[in-house]
Amino acid sequence: MASLVGYLERMTALQMMATHTIKTTQSEFMRAEEKLLDCESNISNMTALPSDICIVQSVSKQLWKVSTTGHIALEALVYLDETTGYATRLSWRQVFKE
Repeated sequence: MASLVGYLERMTALQMMATHTIKTTQSEFMRAEEKLLDCESNISNMTALPSDICIVQSVSKQLWKVSTTGHIALEALVYLDETTGYATRLSWRQVFKE
């Protein structure tokens, strides 16, 4: 009976750690998405954003690669319409650091 109680205590502790990790990661992912949206909406005026919030690189004419910085990093391919100034996200992915 004592070994069963010990096993249940360990499983409960592991479940609590897993729940905390999921909550932390979700909030960091949401912050990274907010940063990416800010960068996309201000891609034509990057001086309005702090320099450490994202990295913007030209891929080709009117196509830009926007990457966020931080523990969880997101990267998006953005099309910028020069006539209207609107940015359209074509694709995105999570960047895994090695």
